[in-house]
Amino acid sequence: MADWANIWIALVLVAGSMQKSAMRKPSRPRRSVLYVPASNAKALAKVVSLAADAVIFDLEDAVAPNAKEDAREALRDYFRTNPTSTAERIIRINALASEWGAEDLLAARACKPDAILLPKVETPQDVTNVTEVLEETDASEHVRLWAMIETPRGIVNADEIAELGLRSTGRLDCFVVGTNDLAKDTGTSLGQGRAYLVPWLMQIVLCAKAGNIDVIDGVYNDFADAQGFTAECTQGVQMGFNGKTLIHPAQIETANRAFQPDEAALAQARAIVAAFALPENAGKGAIALDGKMVERLHLDHATTLLEKGQKSPS
Repeated sequence: MADWANIWIALVLVAGSMQKSAMRKPSRPRRSVLYVPASNAKALAKVVSLAADAVIFDLEDAVAPNAKEDAREALRDYFRTNPTSTAERIIRINALASEWGAEDLLAARACKPDAILLPKVETPQDVTNVTEVLEETDASEHVRLWAMIETPRGIVNADEIAELGLRSTGRLDCFVVGTNDLAKDTGTSLGQGRAYLVPWLMQIVLCAKAGNIDVIDGVYNDFADAQGFTAECTQGVQMGFNGKTLIHPAQIETANRAFQPDEAALAQARAIVAAFALPENAGKGAIALDGKMVERLHLDHATTLLEKGQKSPS
């Protein structure tokens, strides 16, 4: 009986390891994520010439209520004219419960973007409701979901929401922090290096990492303040964010540079990957490298870092 118990435990551990491996998502750079109002024809025309890693085509806050329908049509035209893109493309819709949400979702699904960004996500159900609509309408499995965490309740439930990222059949791929809404809803100051927001930002980052999803920092409102923006990018890198949302193309280069892995980190990552690839290290859980013990978890991190580092700074 003991032997069978040991075999059963071993099978469970192997299955768990395989599931964890299967859940590892392909990593792509999300250093710079630019908001572009879908109602702004001039801004849409410039997108193809920009070096942003990702573009959020906004149907929500950046579009006036009386311009929602025209914005959807402009977005449909844009995607028809530009069926492919080197940048990741995301469409932010209005909340599904709003008067514009259903039409936004149908328009976004028809455009076949890389992802759809959901505003003011506060519970896992906010994500699963949209997932169910996409499944029922046979939307491509390649259309992912991003979630805005921008309310007090969203932060409180961030862990439960992020768990959706661990589901093999789920679509949740990324958190985006809405710092302006958080500050407004809580009366918290964005000044002094966001000191009063930091505990909440770190909580969101931690939940995202636990859910194996990316997390993008909020916007910096004064696009003319290059020094302040650079400082906030550096802070975001140190906090563990994967990139930063932007409100102006002038911020792209700084964000790309800040969130790009430096050469020393890339060299170390290459060394780790190369060491584990040696025949004598096949199957080993830990090896010695340059006088330090390196484990498989370091290999996973190194692989992810190299994938992100493939795109050099603009």
